[in-house]
Amino acid sequence: MVITTSHGGRLPLAAGAPGLALALLIALPVPASAVDWLAVPSLRLRESYTDNALLAPPGQAQSDFITEIAPAIGLIGTGPRLQVHLDATWRQFRYQHRPASDRQELQASANAELLKDWFHLDSAASISEHSISPFGAQVINGLPPPQNASTVRTVTISPYLRHRFSSLGTAELRYTRNAVSSGGGLLSMHSDEVQLLLNGAPRGAGWSWNASYDARRTQDSKLAPQRTERSSVGLRYPFNSRWSATASAGQEKEGYADSSSSGKDPQGRFWSLGGVWTPSPRTSVAFSTGRRFFGKTYSLDAAFRQRHASWSAQYSEDITTMPAQFLRLGNQDAASLLDQLWTGLVPDARERRLRIDAFLLYAGGLGSQGAINYFSHRYFLQKQLTLSMARATPKSTLVFGLNAVDRTAQTNSGINSGLLPDLDFGSEERTRQVGSNLGWTWQASPRNSVSANAGYSTIRSLSVPRRDNNFTLTSAVSRTIKPKMTASIELRHTQHSSTRGGAFRENGVSATLTMQF
Repeated sequence: MVITTSHGGRLPLAAGAPGLALALLIALPVPASAVDWLAVPSLRLRESYTDNALLAPPGQAQSDFITEIAPAIGLIGTGPRLQVHLDATWRQFRYQHRPASDRQELQASANAELLKDWFHLDSAASISEHSISPFGAQVINGLPPPQNASTVRTVTISPYLRHRFSSLGTAELRYTRNAVSSGGGLLSMHSDEVQLLLNGAPRGAGWSWNASYDARRTQDSKLAPQRTERSSVGLRYPFNSRWSATASAGQEKEGYADSSSSGKDPQGRFWSLGGVWTPSPRTSVAFSTGRRFFGKTYSLDAAFRQRHASWSAQYSEDITTMPAQFLRLGNQDAASLLDQLWTGLVPDARERRLRIDAFLLYAGGLGSQGAINYFSHRYFLQKQLTLSMARATPKSTLVFGLNAVDRTAQTNSGINSGLLPDLDFGSEERTRQVGSNLGWTWQASPRNSVSANAGYSTIRSLSVPRRDNNFTLTSAVSRTIKPKMTASIELRHTQHSSTRGGAFRENGVSATLTMQF
């Protein structure tokens, strides 16, 4: 059954440790304005056959039958001062030739305004499988996780004060606590961050300004505590209704010691100059160039929306870590594009969010998270280009994502030696990966649909001679047997190749029955 309620106070929710922050947020005494809840419990039963269960090289492949039992719940809460989204699944696997296993999956977020125009609280949690190394066999949905994989849990909780002062502008003071951990203790990181943000737009002047200060303390299980500080001021000046100029400058200090012989903490002044072009309400392009302590920088954020299609492009350069990448919620770009396009097709926001979740679960890996995020305690200079496109009509949906990422290590590789003894961490000194996904679904009739997904990625080490390629192709036919019960048959082909050996192929077929209650 689909549970729909209107609630003005507390909604109890059972959650595991990674979802504790979200559960606490939901349990807070949200003001009495009505909150509409939509809870959709479901059960997925799947029987699969694979000709290479362990992703072994040719001549060593072993087939297996896999039975999957996966109870799940989708929860959407919408109100003027509370937004909640939760998608949780417990997957149990039974194999014919190896021990049983289980896996938890969670994507959850919540935003609450606890004191009108003053006190807010954001929270998020996730559980997902990730690759330990970007090279070798990667995680494949429905198969036993390879040796090169482990479960990653993330939690974020962020209370903040925000208020608009009529004469000054908007002021925000935010505290953020992040935590990332993995099975076997391979990754364990937490950080505490304080941010002060000021924004203003003097009346009648036509221009706006901003200022910020950010201080973060990070504790990694393999590193000494590190402190990062950044302060900046910015200005935006409109020339006309379409063009605006932007400028910013500031000072930053990173908390890590670089891998050069000096071993000093990177720091210095930075600046940027750019512009914003908005020729119509449906089109915007923001771009900038500048300089930071590691060299010249460039950025781009463009969006274009048509009646049945939306496009977006982003380019960024920044110092980051793998735990920081794990904290980003997946598929944000693709979900945002689909939400814009499906507003007319699915007017109810809660139903639309559940439909988007179901589509992206099948399409897999689209949007900004198309890059392979792997385990590392190192700091990286990351240059990332993302292109996303979504096209939706009453009968079909097409989503395309292209992601290119260049990562250059800023710290020494020795701190990664405890992850896996046989990994060549020198191959991660500098990596370049390009990945693309194409997901399509067609509603052939009110009860029948056809879906297909193709994904390709290549990752190359620029420090040692190694290149790995991954390709996956899936197709499925689904039929609604009766309301809230769907049956589907899916075919899958997976292929992996590498200049270091370990190539494999895998083919699978599965039959799935999904029931909502």
